[in-house]
Amino acid sequence: MPKIKAEKKYRQHQEVQKQGITFNRDFGQHILKNPLVVNSMVEKASLRPTDVVLEVGPGTGNMTVKLLDKAKRVVACEIDPRLVAELQKRVQGTPMQNKLQVMVGDVLKTELPFFDVCVANLPYQISSPFVFKLLLHRPFFRCAVLMFQREFAQRLVAKPGDKLYCRLSVNTQLLARVDHLMKVGKNNFRPPPKVESSVVRIEPRNPPPPINFQEWDGLVRICFSRKNKTIGASFRYSKVLDLLEKNYKVHCSVKSIPIPPNFDVKEKINELLERNKYGNKRARMMDIDDFLGLLNCFNAEGFHFS
Repeated sequence: MPKIKAEKKYRQHQEVQKQGITFNRDFGQHILKNPLVVNSMVEKASLRPTDVVLEVGPGTGNMTVKLLDKAKRVVACEIDPRLVAELQKRVQGTPMQNKLQVMVGDVLKTELPFFDVCVANLPYQISSPFVFKLLLHRPFFRCAVLMFQREFAQRLVAKPGDKLYCRLSVNTQLLARVDHLMKVGKNNFRPPPKVESSVVRIEPRNPPPPINFQEWDGLVRICFSRKNKTIGASFRYSKVLDLLEKNYKVHCSVKSIPIPPNFDVKEKINELLERNKYGNKRARMMDIDDFLGLLNCFNAEGFHFS
């Protein structure tokens, strides 16, 4: 068995060497080689001739050239200068050259330009921070078609009661509509990753819900810290109580509200949860409206999470 694995790895290495590029696994470089998958992702983006497209991780440009054919301009963000050179060489001397803008660097540390649509075969290790960088970006974009690790994609679209329903599911679905488009097997990449992949389409909600996202995320983080416990149990931990008591005192000071001499934060929160019938609910079964209702209950009593 080890011999077979070694031979397979050697063949992959030879294939890469033929192209003169050794892919950097630290950057999560797995080039999408199947033209059918590439074409399908471009098609699902529903591009218009006037669109500016942001592509993250263009690699050697298999998808980039398809995007350039459909859009007004493509802004490609790539961290590896070797692949940037390959991409620029690929379009050099063609009508596509003037339609391509390349940004070299880490997309998480880069200020995103204006764009209408985002299409990306992302390095999987940056999936979560990139999604929220995208969703909090202004001005709004129309949609994003993104490749993710299969389980991450399933978390994005999970519903209350699903095994993979989590804080990521709730936060993403608060800010966007998310649809699972297709599954993509390992062999569609070079070199093949260790996990299966999926493509999702994300459409930001415009206008966004009128809430402070940092505060919302503070609440959801507490509720999902132990998603199988009741909400009442999640709000009995000393760290949570200390945070809420501190923020409550700041709120009272700003609003010039006197704090009762016998104020007990634990007792107050227990009473709030029971009165509003949240004490026995569990995060894994709560939908966005439930969390919005819970946040409103806390805010009405002067409790905040940011």
